Amino acid sequence: MVVTVVAAAAAIISGGITPSTKTVVSSTTTAGTSKLAVTASTTVTVGATAATDTTSTDFADFDFAGGTRLPAKATLSLGDATFRPGVNIAYVPVTLDRPTPNTVIARIITQNGSGATRMVSGSNYQTVDTVVIFRPGDPLRQTVEVPIVSAAEGQFFQMKLREAPWGGLQGQAVSTILATSLTDATPRATGTFRAPRTFQPSGTLQFELLKDTHKRSPDGGWNRWATSLSHGRTQIANQETGLYLDSSVFPGIEGPVYWGTKGLVLHSQKLKTPITYEGAQWNYGATVLDGRNFLDTQIGYGQYEWDAWMPNRRGSWPALWLISTAGWPPEIDIYEGFGYQSYWDFDRHVGQTIHVGANSTRYEGRGIVIQTEQAYGLSGYSQDFHRFAVDIQRDYITWFVDGKETYQSVNPFNGFRWYPIMDVAVRTDGAYDDGSGDMIIRSFKIYSAP
Repeated sequence: MVVTVVAAAAAIISGGITPSTKTVVSSTTTAGTSKLAVTASTTVTVGATAATDTTSTDFADFDFAGGTRLPAKATLSLGDATFRPGVNIAYVPVTLDRPTPNTVIARIITQNGSGATRMVSGSNYQTVDTVVIFRPGDPLRQTVEVPIVSAAEGQFFQMKLREAPWGGLQGQAVSTILATSLTDATPRATGTFRAPRTFQPSGTLQFELLKDTHKRSPDGGWNRWATSLSHGRTQIANQETGLYLDSSVFPGIEGPVYWGTKGLVLHSQKLKTPITYEGAQWNYGATVLDGRNFLDTQIGYGQYEWDAWMPNRRGSWPALWLISTAGWPPEIDIYEGFGYQSYWDFDRHVGQTIHVGANSTRYEGRGIVIQTEQAYGLSGYSQDFHRFAVDIQRDYITWFVDGKETYQSVNPFNGFRWYPIMDVAVRTDGAYDDGSGDMIIRSFKIYSAP
């Protein structure tokens, strides 16, 4: 990567381990792998040997077929484990079956055994509810530490995945952890796990959203945003029920884009008076700023960074995303909020995805929906401003929230240029009046890199 990591911290996979730190002047690899300037790195001892656990994730030889193919997903599995009665820690393996081209995240929790030999939380072991993260280049084996209180020969408990892994396939979802002196105990994993990167722009500032220079029009232009998408003002194929509005096209409507006291507001709404457009009646208003013709917002490599306050209205579908200047797909979603899904929590969930394909046909979407509060300690996206960024380099694309890396994917899109879109779509037939349907942009910057 071109981005400089000022201080690389430890990634502690097994709790209670004290990392050892060594000084590194620089670490540079070739053939499409990361180039990082690092001031400190950490080796974390986490079961077998580093030689067998560490592997390369250099996908430079993979044929991405012009941005239409991706390497196969890795499968994540929980492994069965054993520990000796009388010890105070059991190590439970979590493995990938192959090097991963993208971040894989799994939420894992302990559960009691069954029958006469079951182990019970609190009495025999301490409950563990944790997140395991594999980043590209990480070893393929980690271990989760479970504190043991008391265990007799033959007693057991289990661990299970709370849901399918984000970014990977699901293998063994439930494992059994057995207390026994008849076999060797499952060892703690070893290997060096990369710490999350910190967002730090490294390109040249090419664009900054400012009130004094902000311009927009229905179809946009070389120095202004469009208030429509490239194919028009509706997204029927997405089952969207909102019409993308512009006050110059539909006079008398609220908003839909205006400068407020906190920043640029993208306002979605239920219309007081339905609008007939292209032979259909629309009861909701969506809003978008599209940079397809806005030359200063278009880059090939570099960083996009928004400082945004998200809506929380059920049925809203806010997004910060990029589309190729050559047409859709490909697509990179920096933030996506699926407010039409009943499970969606606007303050804790973040969607980050890439879509590959060609000729207006999507072949595959690859990404994650992260419960960021548990995974990264980040939350409150509809309560205040938060920073959402992406770094696009020739080897990897890396996503960030509030400066912390949350996702990474091998880049299948070398040679493409991008333009940004920010919008609040609507997908509901309800009242659409709870909470806020507004996205507020306090800052938006684009940095171009060679």
